[in-house]
Amino acid sequence: MKKRVLFYLVAFVSTISLQSCVTNYVVSKPATYTREYKTDAKLTAIDTQLEKDKKLLISSFVSEKAVALSNAKNSLKNSEIAKAIKHNKTIDNILAEAATYLGTPYRYGGTTRNGIDCSAFVLSVFGAAAGLTLPRVAASQSQEGESVEKENLQKGDLIFFSHGRRISHVGIVEDVTEEGEVKFIHAATSKGVMVSSLNDSYWGPKFRFAKRVINENGENYNNLASVN
Repeated sequence: MKKRVLFYLVAFVSTISLQSCVTNYVVSKPATYTREYKTDAKLTAIDTQLEKDKKLLISSFVSEKAVALSNAKNSLKNSEIAKAIKHNKTIDNILAEAATYLGTPYRYGGTTRNGIDCSAFVLSVFGAAAGLTLPRVAASQSQEGESVEKENLQKGDLIFFSHGRRISHVGIVEDVTEEGEVKFIHAATSKGVMVSSLNDSYWGPKFRFAKRVINENGENYNNLASVN
């Protein structure tokens, strides 16, 4: 009898213990799922924030590059404008100085306003207006600067003439009309310092070539010396 009671007691305790374990398992499992869900949610939130930060950083970088590029373009544009202004001012100064000689009589070997020849006229004008030292004679002046085709002539270019093989005369381009007529100022043996045209029946056939001694930056080319 005692053995039977003891058996029932052990069975009862074992049953209670088993139910307690099952209960603990069932109750505790959802708590684990909840923690896992919360962890996944946090990771998702972190990924979302990182993606936002990445896009913001890329946008900021692109914006900074765009601003830098714009500034560089503006700087380049301003630099080109400044060069153009300097060039135009230099050419204007040359032509203004040349115009002050209009009517000055021609004198072979002359170097003053009382009488001047063609090469001395060009030398004096460029020296006073642009600070350049050109050679004394036309043939030597023709070796300076950069060659320019007739159809590309601009104000301030030098044009050279000859009666034979040797360069013997020089003038300064004063204007190029819309029709392409080239007018130049020079010291002519007949009338002194005056304005003539390459369309002229006398000067046209004697034209040989042209040189540019002031570059697009308003500065002299490297093979020319500046007056100190």
